[in-house]
Amino acid sequence: MNIGIFAAGCFWGVQKKFDLTAGVEKTEVGYTGGTIKNPTYEQVCYEETGHAESIKVYFDEKKITYRELLDVFWKIHDPTTLNRQGPDIGDQYRSAIFYLNTEQKKESEESKKKANKDIFDNKIVTQIVKAEDFYLAEEYHQKYLKKLGRY
Repeated sequence: MNIGIFAAGCFWGVQKKFDLTAGVEKTEVGYTGGTIKNPTYEQVCYEETGHAESIKVYFDEKKITYRELLDVFWKIHDPTTLNRQGPDIGDQYRSAIFYLNTEQKKESEESKKKANKDIFDNKIVTQIVKAEDFYLAEEYHQKYLKKLGRY
């Protein structure tokens, strides 16, 4: 199974959208991209941790490619707004792709360039950075919207 890691605002809605994507086998929400080890939700929201609310997507490449996951990523949020998605403001809500290898980096950069040219009128501000430690969010955040019966 392959893995992709993305940040696109509040992880609850992002998880729902990836969960409903054919070829995605499993998702986990968490925090990555910052400097604090084992952060809590409260730290990520109210302190300067540098972490983004993120999602780890496990996918079957025979059913969906990484490039196709990137296409989903661009469609599920506004990558032209810096450190915000809708009413959520702060660097924890930034748009980012955390690549795991050089192939993912290359595909992410190519996909961003194409999306910037073909889809969005405003400049994409999405970061493309090497994945570091991914810390699972607390259990109550996992599949939060599903627990509420929203999918």
